[in-house]
Amino acid sequence: MKRVRTSGLAALAVGMLALTACGGGEDAADSGGGGESGGELRLWLAGSDTPQELRDHLVETFEAEHPDATLVIEEQDWNGLVPRLQTALTSESQTPDLVEIGNTQSPTFTYAGAFSDISDMYEELGGDDLLQGFVDAGTVDDTLYAVPYYSGARAVFYNKEVFAAAGVEVPTTLAEFTEVAQTLQQANPTGAPSFSGFWLPGQDWYNGVAWLNSHGGELAVEEDGEWTGALSSPESQEGLAEVQELFTTATSAPRDADSNEPWIAFNNGEAAMFSAPTWARWSIDLPACNKGVAADDESEAAKALLAEQQACNEEKTGIFALPGLEEGSVAPVFAGGSNIGIPAKSGNQELARDLLRIIFSPEYQTMLAENGLIPGNTEYADALGDDVYAQAALAAAVDAELTPPAEKWADVEGARILEDLFQEIASGTDPATAAAEADQLITDTLN
Repeated sequence: MKRVRTSGLAALAVGMLALTACGGGEDAADSGGGGESGGELRLWLAGSDTPQELRDHLVETFEAEHPDATLVIEEQDWNGLVPRLQTALTSESQTPDLVEIGNTQSPTFTYAGAFSDISDMYEELGGDDLLQGFVDAGTVDDTLYAVPYYSGARAVFYNKEVFAAAGVEVPTTLAEFTEVAQTLQQANPTGAPSFSGFWLPGQDWYNGVAWLNSHGGELAVEEDGEWTGALSSPESQEGLAEVQELFTTATSAPRDADSNEPWIAFNNGEAAMFSAPTWARWSIDLPACNKGVAADDESEAAKALLAEQQACNEEKTGIFALPGLEEGSVAPVFAGGSNIGIPAKSGNQELARDLLRIIFSPEYQTMLAENGLIPGNTEYADALGDDVYAQAALAAAVDAELTPPAEKWADVEGARILEDLFQEIASGTDPATAAAEADQLITDTLN
């Protein structure tokens, strides 16, 4: 899940009162603009993770099945997505008809009644082959409101030539990873002024949480219906101490930056390693490989040059799943990804269901996998292939963990509690002191 800003669940819940009073599901199809007879169906996709090829497929397939209707795909930036949804999903005239939301945002909107009940589609869309953690995030009281679109567990990309120059090899344990990052930091084979053995910005809790998870720590725990911040537990503290060591000895990334676009530093020779979902492979553009193809050049010659460029990038770049505490194990990294649901205010309930069927068709699920995304229906995960990127993605996904399924978790992210915690640790604050403050904020926010 990407970081979002939100004005709080209270505002969302107030806005949703009108929504739930009007009812969802089939009743909602009688209200709102457009209706079912045709017209325009609006799909909101978050960010740029869905390739253009897949967007084109959705439009062509949907409009072929519904000649009187038009599918309009609107890309929404992850930043500020929650406030935009707060406004749009409460309005019959503004609501889209199908919405991609981050997996950690999903509980907030499902608890608030923002989406229509699609429990009757569960088996049709994949049943138990669906990513179950994402299904749980889209379910309230055994009623299904949102289903998994895709997942992308994080893996570590590294520059093979830089590794060779520093005399290091791919680590096999989490402790070795720190040692390798430190050695790279000290060696600085590229000579960059602000070189990082491992690119780890100060606010990057999405990657840092893997150390906490590895030691058995948790962000928050639930007992008797009440959530409590758990960053002060001995297990969490052990993980946070190791993250602070990385901040201190293995990275020069800005203390006030987040996890956005880590490949930029890698492409510029400013980092030997970075961690991101495996589809980041398409963003790697090493200077030694760049063919200078213009972005708008669609000629066959340009396509051939781009293929050469990509092959060069992948020859010089390696990838591995972040190792766990024991040799041969894999760290439980953060499971990024998205859910997708039908807004209850949409006046095009049946058309939206038809589009959902296209998205969960074998063809589209296969296309997701072929583009490096772990599909919502794991039956088609084999289409990821068997190259190193697919192997790393699947290895990282095995034990990947979601954020706590708390109703108000989006408020924790919106308040940037974890970004602030990690930035404090990166800046030298004692992890116990920073965690105690963050725990109180998390507890107050979730309850």
